[in-house]
Amino acid sequence: MIILRSLLFNMLFFGYTAWTALWLAPRLLARDADIKPGVKRWAGGVLWLLDHVAGITYALRGVDHIPEGGVLIAAKHQSAWDTMMFHLFVSRSIYVTKQEVTRIPFYGAVARGIGSISIDRRGGAKALKGMIRDCRAALEDGHQVIIFPEGTRTAPGTRLPYQPGVAAIYKLGFPVVPVALNSGLFWGRRSFIKRPGRIVVQFLPAIQPGLDRKAFLAELERRVEEATAALIAEAVEADDDLSPHSPSQTLVEPGDKVE
Repeated sequence: MIILRSLLFNMLFFGYTAWTALWLAPRLLARDADIKPGVKRWAGGVLWLLDHVAGITYALRGVDHIPEGGVLIAAKHQSAWDTMMFHLFVSRSIYVTKQEVTRIPFYGAVARGIGSISIDRRGGAKALKGMIRDCRAALEDGHQVIIFPEGTRTAPGTRLPYQPGVAAIYKLGFPVVPVALNSGLFWGRRSFIKRPGRIVVQFLPAIQPGLDRKAFLAELERRVEEATAALIAEAVEADDDLSPHSPSQTLVEPGDKVE
């Protein structure tokens, strides 16, 4: 049953995405058109498909920890799901993304059209300075800048070193909200299978400006990794046959839906 539901979801997902691409194409050509509402509608449609076809729902915790105004949201990254849904969870989101993404046909044009901040990971100090400059402008304009500190997706139960770019942005003087999640249990990295269950996104208390870079990175990593491990443990506790690396059903409170 899971295989059939996954097959149907993937077919509908790619078909729906292709239809959205055709609908957005004229707006992308217009250059000055606002495509963010269309992207949000697309993300909402993906959530509907996940719920009604794949049996994957979601819950948000700690949304009250997101302060007003410019803020950096530093999230664990386990799934393609994470790259879509913050558009719905926070009102003025802008993703920091690797430059390779902006070169993907059409997808890259959408990423640029919604104001994503790209960084060439092989560009050294010059690329880092450019990213910091763009982040400063977005934060000063009141945006919530989304960054994945590890720089790539990781499987549940694994971690990578946190990159120094997030600390450089922190030094701009804006609060940083750490985010834990367990999306990889249900929509795994490069995985055809979509496992039924509930994705939990947990916004943690903000780290205020004032720490030195080393202390900030250590605190950010500690908070995100401990909370992520706790979310995974919930799933394991709910089913004795599970391991941290195997998708599962997870028991969480209903959570706050996006208004």
